[in-house]
Amino acid sequence: MTARARTFAAVITALLAVTACSSTPESTTASTTADPIGSESVPTLKADVVREYDRGNDAFTQGFEIDDGVLYEGTGLEGSSFVRRTAVENMTELDRVDLPSELFGEGITVVGDTLWQITWQDGVAIARDRDTLAEERRVSYDGEGWGLCAEGRGTQNERLVMSDGTSTLTFRDPTSFDAESTVDVTLDGDPVERLNELECADDGSVYANVWQTFDIMRIDPGSGKVTAVIDGRPLWDSMSAAERKGADVFNGIAQIPDTDRFLVTGKFWPKIFEVQFTDSAPVGQN
Repeated sequence: MTARARTFAAVITALLAVTACSSTPESTTASTTADPIGSESVPTLKADVVREYDRGNDAFTQGFEIDDGVLYEGTGLEGSSFVRRTAVENMTELDRVDLPSELFGEGITVVGDTLWQITWQDGVAIARDRDTLAEERRVSYDGEGWGLCAEGRGTQNERLVMSDGTSTLTFRDPTSFDAESTVDVTLDGDPVERLNELECADDGSVYANVWQTFDIMRIDPGSGKVTAVIDGRPLWDSMSAAERKGADVFNGIAQIPDTDRFLVTGKFWPKIFEVQFTDSAPVGQN
């Protein structure tokens, strides 16, 4: 086993005892001390900040996606989960719908006229009207729900991609939500566990937050191989002590359509960062 693999395995082992998506602000200690996930074979990219947006710190962000000038966001925690639409142009909230108190909201994605929203351990996916957020129907699925995105939207190859907190991504039918196939995500041949919020990007890659780290994996969905690691730690470091107080883990990736820029944030983060992912120095070099 390589030194990188041993370090990665040690971090994951230490985190297994922590409850995943129900983490509270106190869990930030683990997220800010975890070592970055380096690689011997793929590039490490940095997130260059283009712009910052202030927002309230009431969103335990689980799902993040932009479609047709609207930022869709799903949040978690029992009793306080909601989904909302925000105008990207001025970051003004347009609509907001609370989930029933017994449901713990997770990832969201838009496909056609439908916004899909999954839940953590409830085994429920909710299909909503994308414009009003009104619930239209529910379907059941096995296992946990973490992240969700739509690949190939508007094409014959359209499908949903879902994470469940493991190293496995599940591909689902965008209408029925039925599971069709899976792929295991690996970095240097090792499984990448704790895949969380997902973004299906224009370049065909799937971007995934790794829970309890500041890392985003860029994944080839065909092979499951990680093609780049993005270090988001400087975004956390750029916030003041007051802004970091009460903030939780890094989570939330939304590509600005037809650009090379992304909006990223975290659970209870008071800021959204517009970033570009660019080449960084090799692992181990300053």
